[in-house]
Amino acid sequence: MRIYPTIFRLVFTKMDPEKAHHFSFDALRLAEKFGVSGIYRKLCAPDPSLRRTVMGIDFPSPFGLAAGFDKEGAGIPALADLGFGHVEVGTITGAAQSGNEKPRLFRLVEDKAVINRMGFNNDGAHAVAPRIRAARLALAGRYGAQRPVIGVNIGKTKVVELDDAVEDYLVSTRELAVHADYLVVNVSSPNTPGLRLLQGVETLRPLLSAVGAEADRVAGRHVPLLVKIAPDLNDADIADVATLATELSLDGIIATNTTIAREPLTSDAFKVAEMGAGGLSGAPLKARSLAVLKVLREKLPADMAIISVGGVSTGEDVMERLEAGADLVQGYTAFLYEGPFWVRGINKALAKAQARGRSLARK
Repeated sequence: MRIYPTIFRLVFTKMDPEKAHHFSFDALRLAEKFGVSGIYRKLCAPDPSLRRTVMGIDFPSPFGLAAGFDKEGAGIPALADLGFGHVEVGTITGAAQSGNEKPRLFRLVEDKAVINRMGFNNDGAHAVAPRIRAARLALAGRYGAQRPVIGVNIGKTKVVELDDAVEDYLVSTRELAVHADYLVVNVSSPNTPGLRLLQGVETLRPLLSAVGAEADRVAGRHVPLLVKIAPDLNDADIADVATLATELSLDGIIATNTTIAREPLTSDAFKVAEMGAGGLSGAPLKARSLAVLKVLREKLPADMAIISVGGVSTGEDVMERLEAGADLVQGYTAFLYEGPFWVRGINKALAKAQARGRSLARK
């Protein structure tokens, strides 16, 4: 199971990071297409003891895949077969866009981190919607009532002005909400100019209100709504977002997105500077992401969900987040370094901890 890090070092580190990502993802999709991933499905299935209900949704495991890996809903069943309790797709925008110029993805191997400035490259909500619908049907057929959950993460189209952002998010909402188990409003990526300005409570309030109402209308049911925030907010701003989320009766908050900070890093500072702008993810984000989680848990009502993401790489990391107040935990960057059996190892660690009497609930 530990052969992948060697393959990564010998093969993938010699490839352009974005090409390596597409190569790996395509391989997973091909395995699913030809039925090979059915073996993964049996081998990696989370233990039934890990099931939990959050936001009224049944999750097979508290550990899921963060948005960013599958930006367009192209491989949800393949990823679900690896044992993720949920797969969050996106970020998806109202209109198709190619994203920022390449190169736009960089590895910091010494830090087990990544810098990206992808820029929400995706085919647009209208093209992605039928893929998510098909994935839901496929998962229902394979897993029944205990199928992995599909989250949908939406963001602002780059060319849309901030004054028109609400309507732009509503375009995505109308296309995607009906297919989403839960919906996430992303206002925290550093790679779309001006986007983080929407995190201010006065701009965030009308956006979340409009998206929430429209999602429920088009879906004909309540679609759990969350907002994803940046780790670079100060604690006072995080508290303000928590207050707003409470006022609007949001279903939860995802904390956190990537950071624009460049510390603490062991990678050569000159090489990091050469990589340029972008969001940093991976192990260096661990401490701040955990700190944001603790601030939110103190400020939010007990029944409001928190999905913690950022710097999660081991089963112990996941347990730490759950005990610190997270209801669910996501990972992404460690997946690139650890390979397809990474999530299996995490689920096994969680199940063993529970079997030994360790509670994976909030303390």
